[in-house]
Amino acid sequence: MSFYDRLTRLDKLPYEGVWKQYTALDVKRALRLEQLDEDGVMALLSPAAEPYLEEMAQKAHRLTRAQFGHVMQLFTPMYLADFCVNHCTYCSFSSIYDFPRKKLTLEEVRREAETIAATGLRHILILTGESRNESPVSYLKDCVEVLRGYFSSVSIEVNPLTTEEYADLRQAGVDGLTLYQEVYHQETYRQLHVKGPKRVYRNRLDAPERGCLAGFRSVNIGALLGMYEWRQEALATALHARYLQDKYPECEIGLSIPRFRPYLGEFNPASDVTDRALVQIILAYRLFLPRSGISLSTREPAALRDHLVHLGITRMSAGVSTEVGGHSLEGGTPQFEISDNRSVQEIKEMLEEKGLQPVFKDWDSLDEPLAMP
Repeated sequence: MSFYDRLTRLDKLPYEGVWKQYTALDVKRALRLEQLDEDGVMALLSPAAEPYLEEMAQKAHRLTRAQFGHVMQLFTPMYLADFCVNHCTYCSFSSIYDFPRKKLTLEEVRREAETIAATGLRHILILTGESRNESPVSYLKDCVEVLRGYFSSVSIEVNPLTTEEYADLRQAGVDGLTLYQEVYHQETYRQLHVKGPKRVYRNRLDAPERGCLAGFRSVNIGALLGMYEWRQEALATALHARYLQDKYPECEIGLSIPRFRPYLGEFNPASDVTDRALVQIILAYRLFLPRSGISLSTREPAALRDHLVHLGITRMSAGVSTEVGGHSLEGGTPQFEISDNRSVQEIKEMLEEKGLQPVFKDWDSLDEPLAMP
């Protein structure tokens, strides 16, 4: 059974009326539960929970410290290529845009790695556009071979692959997978993905499970908030994470909370996800999934990120560029605008001032020793 079966049933709920059914009593009941059920997380995502954000925050803080201590893991993305065959209406890498596309050579990958590693970071997330011709699995494996000389943990955020391809990358040294569904609402997904292989909804939805089957240590999912009604999208994400966590307890299931940010094009998101709504989502995720890591990206402004670090967040990106080769080269096209441009050192100092311990190194692979540059 795939999560798709559960999601199809969820899509049939009359959400506009469902959310209004929850009351303050339902929220208080959910806050008393040691383990939230589906009804409980819906109560915490409902409008009735808005007056209880402070109580939710206090409990979320206690759960986070109990599960994760005072540490905050830091990482940064590395964009390897921006060639893409998809037309996604919201993405600056969409095939309809005419700009000089780039793909790093292995020597350029090494230069990027050296620049990032010099900041102290030892956890990297590599990204590409979707093009099996320009960014095949063989290219990814070659890049990973270079990167394993600089980083203790290498994760991927690329187009959906088969279980066998994921296993091949796992063998090459990749230990984590990040893959956003973008939008769980199926009709909206069809409208936003005009052409290309990404248009196949089910292939993308099932990819995180294939990553679990392939043996990745961690799998991170999320919805691109703003594409559809945020409460429904947050619920689908939370239930997807619970499904994976229950079925694959040996895999660390994490969540991300990216809000849409533009660069090229004139796309306007359908749902207004306010800062207050973002906080409610984070708190509901933490109370529903106490053991799951929650990542906060530089899509969010510095002041907001500083305020969110005690509310359930366990991973933050730092020193970010969304351009191919953006850490050591010039002239790339960003995938989206970032809002927090602080360096790794500045993020480290902020966290320490707030009583948190920044962790630059996720883990050491047991498969082979790390060869430092």
